[in-house]
Amino acid sequence: MEYILNIETATKNCSVALAIEGKTILCKEIAEEGYSHAERLHVFIEEILIEAGITVNDLVAIAVSQGPGSYTGLRIGVSAAKGLSYALNIPLIAVDTLKTLASQVSVSNGLIIPMIDARRMEVYSAIFTPNLEKKRAILAEIITKDSFNDIEETIYFVGDCSEKCKAVLTKENYVFLEEIKYPSAKEMDMLSFEKYKIGDTVDVAYFEPYYLKDFMITTSKK
Repeated sequence: MEYILNIETATKNCSVALAIEGKTILCKEIAEEGYSHAERLHVFIEEILIEAGITVNDLVAIAVSQGPGSYTGLRIGVSAAKGLSYALNIPLIAVDTLKTLASQVSVSNGLIIPMIDARRMEVYSAIFTPNLEKKRAILAEIITKDSFNDIEETIYFVGDCSEKCKAVLTKENYVFLEEIKYPSAKEMDMLSFEKYKIGDTVDVAYFEPYYLKDFMITTSKK
């Protein structure tokens, strides 16, 4: 059996899932305001392997959410994934975080816009068709009442930005699926397996998360 361990830590959701040939069999995740990824991630990995009755040596690949998203969250997830991939000498697969988020939407028409909060009115977003074809590249953009005005099709918005974006995105063709808030490792299963089958992997030594924006460290003015 081809077991792939999927790791998603790009948002407040710390999520780990085990999949067999593109189908999730176990998932552990928790979304907390305090970003408990550093404490939870390795515990989730260990618990999933024990519950599945396998060891790390049974894994054929490690998949990790590549971003965009939280700088700290991405660093924790990617560091863990790279460590496992290197130690086990198995492929590392990078999965688009926004595509993972969009894959939770099941519609037959319109467009899907997954959005991840980037503070204030800025979001990380992309545009996908219902079959997850990317129609517009990932951007860090400030949302205004004029955003997406040129799109006449129904737009399904998902992500952790619904509350702040609903106030300005008010056109009749805008639909907010507020129950879909965070990307989850269980939705990475088929995305990572398809990449595994065609050998679409990344170099463990050189792979870095897709931050989209530079991480800024500010010093106290006190």
